[in-house]
Amino acid sequence: MTTVNRCLDAAKACNVDDVCQKLRTEYVSTCIKPTAKSGLCNRPKCNKALRRFFDRVPADYTHELLFCPCTDTACAERRRQTIVPSCSYESAEKPNCITQIKICNADYVCRSRLAQFQYDCEPSETSANGCKQGNYGACLLAYTGLIGSTITPNYIDNSTSSVAPWCSCSASWSQREDCDHFLGSFTTNICLQNALMTFGRESGQQPTVSQASMPSPGSSSRETRSTASPQETIETMRNILDTIIPTQALGNELLVGQSTLPSNSFPISASPPSLMLQAALCLLLLLFHLLNNGH
Repeated sequence: MTTVNRCLDAAKACNVDDVCQKLRTEYVSTCIKPTAKSGLCNRPKCNKALRRFFDRVPADYTHELLFCPCTDTACAERRRQTIVPSCSYESAEKPNCITQIKICNADYVCRSRLAQFQYDCEPSETSANGCKQGNYGACLLAYTGLIGSTITPNYIDNSTSSVAPWCSCSASWSQREDCDHFLGSFTTNICLQNALMTFGRESGQQPTVSQASMPSPGSSSRETRSTASPQETIETMRNILDTIIPTQALGNELLVGQSTLPSNSFPISASPPSLMLQAALCLLLLLFHLLNNGH
């Protein structure tokens, strides 16, 4: 049985999108490039490239790369390596979290994004999903906003889904309580943990357009018949018109003289008056049908 690797699929999807592929290549190459003097990576440049990627690429791609569900260590390690942690995340020793918070608070962007994360991912024991604001998507978006900052979070290993910034509270002394509270907003945050664990499941629960437009079970059969017939007719006519009137994409192809239509599709040489006449006849037939149904 073939194992599905959502993280690998996410990487492939990013590679076929021009913007995602371009900006991902940029940050990876920046983060793995050693500097001439120290031989180490340039962390400020790496963080800047990461912020550009997560700020400009749609969440459909970035969230799949960061939060793809994993059932084995190979997948989890690929997920952990997404932000090139050897440059953007890890260091020889863990700094004190209080120090990192002070650096973050001195920067307007970092300070505002930390505040957004604390708001959108605020846990609640009384909320059904563990989030006070009740929005997993907003929590994950706020989480990604911290990447590339002094408090960049990431997966702490490839065997769990636990995340945390690279810092410690071991030497916080009188500020230990504040430090533990900050670190706990990642490590013991039920809202964030639920958002991470349930990512990828909600997409399969969204109603389709046809499901959303279906009448409720309590609707009468008369109501169903009175709305279904004209709708079916309109859909049928729309399908007919779609085959007669060229689409905008086709129009653009015609403007540049490069049609990609197969030989058995609607001929390009058809004249506009002929198209309009056929469309008008179809609309007349539609009106005639609806009038008859009205009686």
